[in-house]
Amino acid sequence: MEARLFSLMPALVPALLALFTGCASAPPMPPANDLFHDAAFAAPAESIDPDAALAVSPAMRAYLTENFAKRAPHSDRRQLLFAALQRGDLKLEYDAAITRTASQAFDARSGNCLALVLMTAAFAKELGLAVHYQQILGSDEWSRADQIYIGVGHVNLRIDDPARRFNFPSTDAGSTIVDFQPSVDVRRLNSRDVPERTVIAMYLNNRAVELLTSGRASDAYWWAREAIRTDPDMLGAYVTLGVVYRSRGQAAWAERTLARVAEREPDNVYAMSNRVLALRDLRREAEADALAKRLQALDPQPPFHYFNEGLAAYRAGRMDAARRLFAKEVARAPYHHEFEFWLAVTYAELNDIERATVHLRRAKELSTTRRDQDLYAGKLERLRSLTTQ
Repeated sequence: MEARLFSLMPALVPALLALFTGCASAPPMPPANDLFHDAAFAAPAESIDPDAALAVSPAMRAYLTENFAKRAPHSDRRQLLFAALQRGDLKLEYDAAITRTASQAFDARSGNCLALVLMTAAFAKELGLAVHYQQILGSDEWSRADQIYIGVGHVNLRIDDPARRFNFPSTDAGSTIVDFQPSVDVRRLNSRDVPERTVIAMYLNNRAVELLTSGRASDAYWWAREAIRTDPDMLGAYVTLGVVYRSRGQAAWAERTLARVAEREPDNVYAMSNRVLALRDLRREAEADALAKRLQALDPQPPFHYFNEGLAAYRAGRMDAARRLFAKEVARAPYHHEFEFWLAVTYAELNDIERATVHLRRAKELSTTRRDQDLYAGKLERLRSLTTQ
């Protein structure tokens, strides 16, 4: 799933990326070979194998043998798999730090939503179940890494048990939906089916974004390139490639790549915001101004708008204004830990330790990596010590 697992605009943020995006209804993208510049990048540090995303390891097969083959032969394997996920038989832990393959998520018993979707899909396919991937519409949440803003989309699974094919009855005529984002009611989500190649391209693109935000632009190039080769219609990978080019000072390559997205989706704000930056790098100011005006009309209050204003107010010592602005961002993005954290910090500055504790506890609950969870846990201990002095 692209579920908060999940790549990304104020008047202009330094870069905007999208995790897990795809387009199923538009005409096919033209060949992308003219957009690649392999000679400009060092060889990747590791081999890139799209098939590895859903590969089933011997350890995974052993788990299936132990936990499924010994069950009653007429059991609904779909329900057995879903029950294992619900009961915690796999002892899974959510960690959004890196997008793992199915086997890596199984070995670590940990992963972000896409990694857990890949693992579940691999298990389901090994059991002979029918897997359908669903992209959730209008579900993007936001994150950031330094000056790169990242929009995180959401995918989940619909699993069917083709009972007649395997000659055993199904206990439920409907499909089973597996979703690793606990904050949503999957029954009320608007979704569209996406092919497996798109989900694999999402994995490759996520890895590209993660490498780029860790300073490994050369490696990110190869992963973004492979994402486009795997699914030429997944526009988020083109945006990632454009940001990679611009990070290496190749604004012309970036602008050309992002323009390719605009040919398919003229109002794609991910591509548009980055293209404005590339045009300014190229001193094509008139084009940049016109595009920035369109972007402002499309998204007058983009993600992180109130947050950035809140940071400015905080740094200027205007704590009441900062509190109001952070609260606005929390109200429209209630599942983002960083917004809750800064609202807690502001309350602490205002000597409202009780409310600071509430929002810091919320930040810890919403954090998606072990590092952030440990960070917020430490700060909570410090706040508790203040209340006992």
